[in-house]
Amino acid sequence: MAIGIVLIIASMPKKRLVYDGLLRISAIKELNLLPGKYDLVARVEADSRERIGKIVVGQIRPLDGIIDTKTLTGLGVNFQ
Repeated sequence: MAIGIVLIIASMPKKRLVYDGLLRISAIKELNLLPGKYDLVARVEADSRERIGKIVVGQIRPLDGIIDTKTLTGLGVNFQ
């Protein structure tokens, strides 16, 4: 299981539409509004980091109103 954190900048008048569109993406397991530079943060789960990239490029970025995204993914290392 891979986890990605996607920071999202949305256009002001379309933030609600972006939020609603993101809720319909099944790989997004958590979605929160943020104050500051980024408007939303989404936690994405998939079977690989490559799949997370495909979800971001194919499902998240095409949403009307998204200006930019930044994706952070883990290395799959667990120190526990």
